[in-house]
Amino acid sequence: MPDVVRIALANLRFPDSPAASVELATSAVGAASHGGAQIVCFPECFVPGYRNPGRAVPPPDAAFLRAAWATVAEAASQAAITVVLGTERLIDGHPVASSLVIGPDGAVAGFQDKVQIDPSEEEIYLPGTERRLFQAGPIRFGVVICHEGWRYPETVRWAARQGAHVVFHPQFHEAEGDSYRPTQFADPANTFHEKALLCRAAENTCYFATVNYASAGSPTTSAVINPDGTLLAYQPYGKEGLLMADVDLGKATGLLAKRYKPI
Repeated sequence: MPDVVRIALANLRFPDSPAASVELATSAVGAASHGGAQIVCFPECFVPGYRNPGRAVPPPDAAFLRAAWATVAEAASQAAITVVLGTERLIDGHPVASSLVIGPDGAVAGFQDKVQIDPSEEEIYLPGTERRLFQAGPIRFGVVICHEGWRYPETVRWAARQGAHVVFHPQFHEAEGDSYRPTQFADPANTFHEKALLCRAAENTCYFATVNYASAGSPTTSAVINPDGTLLAYQPYGKEGLLMADVDLGKATGLLAKRYKPI
């Protein structure tokens, strides 16, 4: 029988402070484990919070980050769960949007930095340079962060071609002004973003798991897409909580990704 793995997406509110981000993260790690998940993934730069011009996030602090990662790693170890923590790290004094992968024993497996940054981020974050694949028990997974998953199919295809069953997609996406407030995932009236996510799964025959912050009127929400491009589960828009989904690794063959031939 194919392996079935439960994953959790931490659809949480934007933290009021860096310290609050750690408290929310450790609480969600425990709750995800209690719910039977083997992996929990957090939104983009959840610790200390995404550096959006509309959000007051303190300047980057390497000492805080080291302590925060250690605290979350201890929570992962106590809960025996793999954590994909949206965070930032400093390289030559400059922040890089990243995801820290922590194993169920609390050991650091590595970082996946955001390689394709949005033009609006060029004055905030440095781009990363490499892509990685991670393993947690029977499941292999990659991470693509926000903009690079929506607009650059190659980022997801790379992971699927390397054998990823699931590609996690930490994101930050909140309502602006009087923008349309969706209520149904991938509704025709919504922005293009969620339709793109359906494509990322179907064109690569892998699961695609996107996780956003919980905020009023958010244009996108957290969701898990099946390898055939159909919707497996999604979180009600703006509702804080954990989205749980059971993924059948036998269905994530990567067939179409592996058949791709560059032009």
